[in-house]
Amino acid sequence: MANDVIAAVATPPGRGGIGIVRVSGPRLDFMVETLVGPRVEPRVATRADFRSADGSLIDQGVALFFRAPHSYTGEDVLELQGHGGPVVMQLLLERCLEVGARVAQPGEFTKRAFLNDKLDLAQAEGVADLIEASTAEAARCAVRSLQGEFSQAIQTLVHELIDVRMLVEATLDFPEEEIEALQRPGLRERLQALQARVAAILAAARRGSLLREGVEVVIAGKANVGKSSLLNALAGAERAIVSDVPGTTRDTIRESITVNGVPLHIVDTAGLRESRDPVESIGIARARQAVATADLLVWVADVTDPTSAFPDHGLVLPEATATLRVANKIDLLDRPRKSEFTGCVAVSAKTGVGMGGLRDAILEAIGGATAGEGMYMARERHLAALRRAHTHLEDAIRLPTGLELVAEELRSAQTALSSITGSVTADDLLGAIFSRFCIGK
Repeated sequence: MANDVIAAVATPPGRGGIGIVRVSGPRLDFMVETLVGPRVEPRVATRADFRSADGSLIDQGVALFFRAPHSYTGEDVLELQGHGGPVVMQLLLERCLEVGARVAQPGEFTKRAFLNDKLDLAQAEGVADLIEASTAEAARCAVRSLQGEFSQAIQTLVHELIDVRMLVEATLDFPEEEIEALQRPGLRERLQALQARVAAILAAARRGSLLREGVEVVIAGKANVGKSSLLNALAGAERAIVSDVPGTTRDTIRESITVNGVPLHIVDTAGLRESRDPVESIGIARARQAVATADLLVWVADVTDPTSAFPDHGLVLPEATATLRVANKIDLLDRPRKSEFTGCVAVSAKTGVGMGGLRDAILEAIGGATAGEGMYMARERHLAALRRAHTHLEDAIRLPTGLELVAEELRSAQTALSSITGSVTADDLLGAIFSRFCIGK
């Protein structure tokens, strides 16, 4: 299949000013001459008549030819740019198939770019992340991954790890030679420094993954403390029913918003209390389930009700879940006292007072996930690989004796890191990754 000529419409479905059919494969000279004409200079826009097999005109447009290896895929690439109507694009694609191409699979152009060493695997995934970016911050972060910043950070770690492995392996193979004074304390210090670097990159990647996936923010608290009002205030619209009657919210209500470029999935939940109402009891059970999967728990308390303060027990929180306490209804206090808001963000969801500070506090609680320098648009497989590498380095540091075991842990750490850029990657993983790309890319 790597020697096949592939073709696909590279622009979105529907009508537009311009549509593009992209063709890639080895030795496209015959196809270029058949579809465009004999005089097509590489990397020069050429006005062309696109004709069917019987010579009738399909469209008039522009052809661009890129000679291998100077193309996106590393193969010969031909782009036919015509008028962006769906019928025109389909006719052009069918003509390419008549001349010898086949329809490209999802992500096959980018997969060929990876296989031809035009991109590493992390950069290739950056292409998909850039296309799918839902915010400007996510797009900027994806561009940096596409440019290779994440890959370079991983490759630097791998090179440092290889250097340590070289000394360990040499000591094992030639114990009688004096190959640098590789004492265990010195080795442990180098491994600790490496582990700290992996931890730092993991933290940056985890923050970047929030830009891609969004942050699950669950609003919880006792009944009638203003959770639904808080959701409406954050969303800037009446998304949830607000009532003075306790227990109005019977189910989880989900709303997606963006704060400073960070996508947040806000979940309003039923008030946590003892209830004999079977419907409300189901809502309370779902509230506890939502809390158990939250990235950030926003616990809302009513400043006029001391019993609504954050409970010391009764909720199951994942280890990685951050917690933010909110003191709501400050508009009901004549003279608010600072002692009432210790450790809380004081707001009035009804009047909007303090909502700007709450948004800032949410971003701070999740690690300030804005697309700053050193943040990487990471996927779950990247985070898993970094966690594995961190664990192997930790195991190597803890080993009391035996360089053979240290060498094995270092090898495993290198394998985990190399899987991020695709230096060590199973074929079935490649299929799973590129199958999620859009056709034409």
